[in-house]
Amino acid sequence: MNQFSVPESIVDSVESLRMTNTSTQIFFELLVLSGSQTATIDREKEFIIWLAQHDQNCVGRGNVGFDMDEMPWTEEDFYPMKKFLLETIEGAMLKTGWAILNYEPSVQWSNITFQHFYQMIESFEQKHVNSQNYLEWITPYEGDEVPTIPEGYPMCNQHSVYLSCFGCIICNSL
Repeated sequence: MNQFSVPESIVDSVESLRMTNTSTQIFFELLVLSGSQTATIDREKEFIIWLAQHDQNCVGRGNVGFDMDEMPWTEEDFYPMKKFLLETIEGAMLKTGWAILNYEPSVQWSNITFQHFYQMIESFEQKHVNSQNYLEWITPYEGDEVPTIPEGYPMCNQHSVYLSCFGCIICNSL
């Protein structure tokens, strides 16, 4: 089970989101598919790569939950990135990229889950941002063979999604 938690100050307006391991994998795949189709600037691509790094096939099942403030937010571009993420969620609900999947996600599950996540992002405010999380995420660690953000923002040739340090989130599920 994975949990995506909201800050304590907004827990009364929107609940955290909990999902099974299988649902979590589908959730991230659909977000990465959607966002990879619409990301144009580097910061948008970074958000999609951050999502793609939550690949349970590489990190381990049940280990990809997060607190909303752990996302790669910065105070400087909070509002454009929030707008991009909301558009990415909308794209996932509109089945953006689903045609390349070797399975058919449940539309009902998708709509309920992404509407909930949309509310979470919508409720998240700039005052909740901890830019230190972004700085730590982009800082290479000594001994890392692959950078956190692959140089040049490469995409999978087969699935047209941004690659994370673990490769393609869709390929890793096959």
